[in-house]
Amino acid sequence: MPLALQRPHPRLRGSPPAPGLRVSEKNVVVNRRALHDYDVLERVEAGIVLTGSEIKSIRAGKVSLQEAYVRPEQGELWLVGSHVGAYEPASYQGHDPRRRRKLLLHREEIRELSQSVEQRGLTLVPLRLYLKDGVAKLEVGLARGRRQYDKRQAIARREAEREVERALRRANR
Repeated sequence: MPLALQRPHPRLRGSPPAPGLRVSEKNVVVNRRALHDYDVLERVEAGIVLTGSEIKSIRAGKVSLQEAYVRPEQGELWLVGSHVGAYEPASYQGHDPRRRRKLLLHREEIRELSQSVEQRGLTLVPLRLYLKDGVAKLEVGLARGRRQYDKRQAIARREAEREVERALRRANR
């Protein structure tokens, strides 16, 4: 196999893929409620510390981010309130579905996000959980809460854009 097409060593997952190889991503769950309730200002990819039965449940799609949020504590970020369903074939010692899970980010990224939350009154919300080359990743959004009238304006803007697209499609026929 030519050198350029070889896959990176499995322990070096953080290294960029070789030219010609695509990184595979599969959405497991998308937090659509967060996209409705918040204006997302910045998005960050984070790893998650999981147990064996948790990653099996995530691959099976037994996960919910509906009521989840991210909280900075003592220089670390924690995913709180997410639900990872039980994995039936696991032993009786499975995992707690509602346990807090540590997020993996660079120290500098954690510091910047924590400062934004404390100083600017923003919120960290989980936007989507996906598998990237078999590794679970969480997309975290630095967001500002929307007021009720902002939500209505966003819905009206989306509907107007759809109407314009429909009219253009009809005109092109």
